[in-house]
Amino acid sequence: MLNKTTLLITAPPPGLIVDLARRRPDWCVMEIGDAPPPEAIAGRVWGFIDWLCPSLSGLELCRRLREAEPTRRAHLTMVLESGDVEARRRSLQAGADDYLVGPLNADAVLLRVGLVPPEGALDNRRVVHRHGTLAVDCTAHQVRHDGGVIALRPNEFRLLVHFLEHPDQVFSRAALIEHLGKHALGIDERTVDVWIGRLRRSLVAAGAADPLRTVRSLGYVLDSLD
Repeated sequence: MLNKTTLLITAPPPGLIVDLARRRPDWCVMEIGDAPPPEAIAGRVWGFIDWLCPSLSGLELCRRLREAEPTRRAHLTMVLESGDVEARRRSLQAGADDYLVGPLNADAVLLRVGLVPPEGALDNRRVVHRHGTLAVDCTAHQVRHDGGVIALRPNEFRLLVHFLEHPDQVFSRAALIEHLGKHALGIDERTVDVWIGRLRRSLVAAGAADPLRTVRSLGYVLDSLD
C-alpha cells in the first residue's frame, strides 16, 4: 500500500473531485472539514488547505493536521487567495510544506502531486547514504540516527538525500527549488530557508549533528567527513 495516494481537500470547487476521479481513478480523494481523519491512512497523503475554511482558518486546520498522527507526515499545501508574502510566511509557520495561489483545480493538483514519485518507485535497489551517525535509506524513505528513526517531511527528506549525493557542493536556493521540481510553482527562494531550518531542527532534536553549512550569499553545502 506504499504507492497509494490519498488527497485531503477542504471545500473543493464544484467539479474538482469528479475531474480528479476521472483523470486519476487510482487516487483516493477525501473532502475534510475542520478535523483530521480519525484513522491512519496508508501510502502518501497530500492535503490542500484553503486559506479560509468553512468553519475555521486554514492556518488552524494546518496546525491540527500537522499535530494529528494520521496526517503528521502528510505533504500539506496551503491554497492562498493571493501571493501575499505575509500569507506565505504564516502558512509555512503553521506547518505547511508549500503553497499555491488558488482557486484550486485539477491541473494544479496533478502538477503538485506528480512532482514527488511514490516511495521506492525510482529504483528497486536498496540505496543507503551514510554521514557520521546518520543513515538515510532511500528505499524505505527513512532516516536513522544511532538506530532511532527521525521523521522528516517529504521536502526535507529529498533535500537531505540531495546533499548526501552531492557532498562538498554549494547549492543556491534557486538550485534547490529546481531540484525539488518546484520552480514552475512560484515558490519563493526564502521558503528554502524554512525547509532547511526544519531539517536542521529535526536532526538536532534527535541528537544528530547538523551536517549542513550555510554559505553566506550563496546557499548551503554538506561537508564530507573525509
